[in-house]
Amino acid sequence: MVNDNELKRLRDMAAPRPRPAAKVGALHAAMVAFDAQEKNAPAPQGSASKQRLTERARKLWRDIMQKKLFAAPAIAGLVALPIAGYAAFYLLQDSPFRFRGSEQVSDAVANKPAPKSVAASESKKQAGDAESDAAAAPALNTEAPAEMGTVRQDTMASAGAPAPAAETAAGSRTATLRMMTEPAPSDLYLPQPESRDRLETFKTNPVRSVAEDPVSTFSIDVDTASYSFVRRSLKEGLLPQADTVRVEEMVNYFPYDWKGPATAETPFNSTVTVMPAPWNGQHKLMHVAIKGYDVQPAAQPKANLVFLIDVSGSMNAPDKLPLLQSAFRLLVSKLRADDTVSIVTYAGNAGTVLEPTKASDKTKILAAIDGLQPGGSTAGEAGIREAYRLAQQSFVKDGVNRVMLATDGDFNVGQSNDDDLKRLVEDQRKTGVFLSVFGFGRGNLNDQMMQTIAQNGNGTAAYIDTLAEAEKVLVEDASSTLFPIAKDVKIQVEFNPQKVAEYRLIGYETRALNREDFNNDRVDAGDIGSGHSVTAIYEITPKGAPQQTDPLRYGEAATANGGVANAGEYAFVKIRYKLPDADASKLITTAVTASNEVASFDAAGTDQRFSVSVAAFGQKLRNEDAMADFGYDRILGMASAARGDDPFGYRSEFLSLVRLASALAGRQ
Repeated sequence: MVNDNELKRLRDMAAPRPRPAAKVGALHAAMVAFDAQEKNAPAPQGSASKQRLTERARKLWRDIMQKKLFAAPAIAGLVALPIAGYAAFYLLQDSPFRFRGSEQVSDAVANKPAPKSVAASESKKQAGDAESDAAAAPALNTEAPAEMGTVRQDTMASAGAPAPAAETAAGSRTATLRMMTEPAPSDLYLPQPESRDRLETFKTNPVRSVAEDPVSTFSIDVDTASYSFVRRSLKEGLLPQADTVRVEEMVNYFPYDWKGPATAETPFNSTVTVMPAPWNGQHKLMHVAIKGYDVQPAAQPKANLVFLIDVSGSMNAPDKLPLLQSAFRLLVSKLRADDTVSIVTYAGNAGTVLEPTKASDKTKILAAIDGLQPGGSTAGEAGIREAYRLAQQSFVKDGVNRVMLATDGDFNVGQSNDDDLKRLVEDQRKTGVFLSVFGFGRGNLNDQMMQTIAQNGNGTAAYIDTLAEAEKVLVEDASSTLFPIAKDVKIQVEFNPQKVAEYRLIGYETRALNREDFNNDRVDAGDIGSGHSVTAIYEITPKGAPQQTDPLRYGEAATANGGVANAGEYAFVKIRYKLPDADASKLITTAVTASNEVASFDAAGTDQRFSVSVAAFGQKLRNEDAMADFGYDRILGMASAARGDDPFGYRSEFLSLVRLASALAGRQ
């Protein structure tokens, strides 16, 4: 049943603008149907055979070409234009339409399967076959190009059309056909649907002087949404918008073989490497790699999961609800028999589709997933509240209690403000129920909301564009996605002004923290799951190398140790974290010295070099100044040399994305 809110929404909706391709298809179908009807209509007995319009047009054109009408140039001009126009229009029917600004050649008419009756009559048509009165020909000539785009001359040749006789005639006939086939500026672009994607805008981290600002503080980020969103854009033939590129999420998309901790008591281990920067020989990179403890399957705690699924009308697309259903089916197959699953959906209202059910009853869970249907507006806030209620109802002490929100976009019913939703998930995370967000589809994606509530819900944000990505996130990386080993993980780096003049943190712009936040356990930060890899890269200017900032006129700022003690260290790295069920943080520290340095970039480890290649690619896509003279070919060479072991093909796919970006950038 359609409720009152939906009726009001339908009443207030503006009628969609007619699509040019639909107009073309309708006109084409009408002409073919008219032709078939008239061709098959019986002629009255004894009547003369009626000559078809196209036959009359051909005869008239022959007369013009044979100069029978040249004695009356005015008549010739009036007649030649509509006939030439009609001839060009006919050629359009069997030629693919090519538009600038699109990666693929599209044909709104030819690609649409015709009914059998239309296809049958179409096969019998001759060139220029259509039934209409002579006055219709000029109308088709003037309106069709504006609606359908413009056909290039090479397209007409590829269609097998004979060279028009006007090419050998002089003056107006040649000009007329050229005018019909050359593109007009207003015809080159089809209107594109308006995108309602919401992205958080941010500026790239600046270069900072160590003398003025020696301390850098940020929250770790293990989200991967940016990488898969960038991948989809490139595979659709578009360079991604800069604000969709979060470099740290691209780097952290890949699994790395960093050295991990030996026991769960110390949830992660850090490895620091200093190497020359490949894009600037006078700079160095300080590469900080963190590896989380990998919880073995036998030791994994019980999971209490609530699938919170958006079934609003906008989810009615192949890459949205159907893909979502397939993705969650994969996750169910990964769960153990004593894990618990609940399902809540939200559209105009939130509702419970499946009460808490043991994963051993897979048939019941899968039937609930398969039965989901899209429709209605998006009451996301009510859905979140219901999901948290079910999570509390089946709460597992010392287990994993997580809401898994899957959506394509906005919450437009109830609380829809990002700050309100942030407060809601912050309140709920204190109860021990965490929240992760999975985005689907394009055009309505609220990436900003996804990032906000995932960060504040002690969860992760991922974007699923293919079933292969669903398998990566929900099956291959299920342990890191579902089982946290540490929360509120923060990194603080203090640079030594005796060794480092400047630094720049690559990425993590949306995760910056104040210096005083590092020791404040009330300040939320990112979480690390079982086996997670986290990478942070600083570009540093060594002392004595040319600086991008002017030195202080009155000397360097004072440091606590006077610049004497520990003078040989590049930096001091501090990592603060909490165990999943703890409120007080713990501290891990690492001094970065010459022992962490390698003499050349090629001497660094394979994983270090590959992660730097990904960081370079992300910066290049953002058009950052540091990459201005560093081409895609050099990024490709770096990544190819460091591909290493690639069991799932992620790195090979990355190489193909670099090639795509290079081709698209060269086309601009």
